[in-house]
Amino acid sequence: MDTIDYVPGSVVMKVILKKKTGIVAISSFDSGEALKSKTSPFDNLIQIIDGEAEIIINDESNIVETGHAIIIPAHARNIVMANKRFKMISIIIKSGYEDVSI
Repeated sequence: MDTIDYVPGSVVMKVILKKKTGIVAISSFDSGEALKSKTSPFDNLIQIIDGEAEIIINDESNIVETGHAIIIPAHARNIVMANKRFKMISIIIKSGYEDVSI
């Protein structure tokens, strides 16, 4: 996918759609990069569109390959890691929650 490029030694994120009820973003991760451990009050659907990601949810490692998706449940501790470089689409839906501040 040419929407976002790989940048050596970096994680690049681009918001595609941002509304009060959710966000759609695309990201590229160079090999060896990661997002720090975090939690979110919202469910997050991640689809890998190039490469392979390691997504750790509550200390359980999941390898997700091109064309596959995984849901990170609300309030779950998670880490997104690039043992190999990859690109992903992240969809966060906030509907049904009181606080929809971004």
